[in-house]
Amino acid sequence: MVQIPLLSGAYETRSIIAGAQRCVNLFGEVEHYETFAYFPQPTGPSVTTHYPTPGLTSLATPSGGALRGLYFASNDMLFAVVGANVFYIPASFSPQSLGVIAAGTSICSMADNGSVLVLVDGTAAGYTIDLATLAFAAISDPTGTFVGADFVRYLNTYFIFNKPGTPQWYSTESGTLTFNALYFANKAGYADPLAAIAVAQQQIWLLGTQTSEVWYDSGGSLTTGGAQFPFTQVSGAFINHGCAAKYSVAVYDSNVFWLSRDNAGQAIVMMGQGNYQAQRISTHAIEYQIQTYAQISDAVGYVYQNQGHVFYVLSFPTGDVTWVYDMASKLWHEWASADVNGELHRHRCALGTYAYGQIVGGDWQGGNIYRIDPKAYTDNGTPIQRIRSFPHMLQDLKRVRFTRFVADMAVGAGNPAADTATGAAPSIFLRVSRDRGASFGDPIQQTLGPLGEYRTLVQWRRLGVARDAVFEVFWSAPLETALNGAFIDAEPLAS
Repeated sequence: MVQIPLLSGAYETRSIIAGAQRCVNLFGEVEHYETFAYFPQPTGPSVTTHYPTPGLTSLATPSGGALRGLYFASNDMLFAVVGANVFYIPASFSPQSLGVIAAGTSICSMADNGSVLVLVDGTAAGYTIDLATLAFAAISDPTGTFVGADFVRYLNTYFIFNKPGTPQWYSTESGTLTFNALYFANKAGYADPLAAIAVAQQQIWLLGTQTSEVWYDSGGSLTTGGAQFPFTQVSGAFINHGCAAKYSVAVYDSNVFWLSRDNAGQAIVMMGQGNYQAQRISTHAIEYQIQTYAQISDAVGYVYQNQGHVFYVLSFPTGDVTWVYDMASKLWHEWASADVNGELHRHRCALGTYAYGQIVGGDWQGGNIYRIDPKAYTDNGTPIQRIRSFPHMLQDLKRVRFTRFVADMAVGAGNPAADTATGAAPSIFLRVSRDRGASFGDPIQQTLGPLGEYRTLVQWRRLGVARDAVFEVFWSAPLETALNGAFIDAEPLAS
């Protein structure tokens, strides 16, 4: 038998004859061949084992509409914006309504200084929450300096804001929520408007619509109208990539992620690093898919960590798709949720954060708060469909008879309740394309083995003849499993 390892993530290219690999609700973890006692020992790349993406468990159901903001404060308190309603969500996950903001659908940004949380929503208004009393109030600024913002960040005792639609940004005075009309600056390196602000490694990333630059707290070396503005641009820290979707920006450690746009085009996913360089992390296949969406400026991003993997999650509301980049494996996968008809859509969590010892996400549609749970195998009761396509199988474009396909999978996890009630083991399905991935035949069912049957072979026989075949497995059984790849018996024919 010939081994078919899975070496890449999702890679469905512009032309399916080049790549037709889907990877839905599975993420890859690179293993080394020396952990496997193969005979003989392979000499190629390492095995990539595909594990199930986390499921969702309901934690809270605050009312009001779609989730617009989710923030875990520095004093270990979780806050959410659902529709126009602002909630404090304690560790018991019993939402407590605090106040109401302007109605809308834009993402809300929050930051705190340990005493006060500041919330902005892209309008001219802003709001505060006293973290000791939970008193909610609108920002009142007699100087007229506060003009609203899309983003609020916190660095070294200062709250930092962008002035929407302009290259300008401004800050409060140190340690207060007092505004100074002279505490402002322009994004200096290029005249494009400021799209987003991020803070990473104690530095401020100003992402414009075409270019980006980095500033730092210099203690007041920049004079504006006689006042010493506390921040200064890092010399030479200029990046020729701006931001195509302001809410795509997310931060992990010294890394800043965003969906880019520049003077040459758009739709490349970038990762900015501590050396002030921007690295392209998207593939041509991912970039092609993104460019097919009617709108990409509405993309929303966040970061979460699961079992040592750091994932950048990028959802496209108009495209109705969620793409996820794994920093550990450097592979992409698609994260999808099913509707009542089994049709796949973008993942239910619009935003996510770490709170109360767990990863917490919020629903883009109903505002529900979930645990993003690696031990849950449904989306709050809805089956999760997991799909993995394999590379093209061909030999000199001769006809090949495929006599057996064996999925290299962990089996025997079973479903105790189902096994006991019906005696049925969980199922997996295989589809075969004999026209280079353009269409697939009917699904062929096989078992993943009843509980405890760890030696079950997941195999299909007599799979027909093709010059270029693409195999695809899928399942939605609510259980732990793993997929290493496959083994195949094939017989090349004369022509």
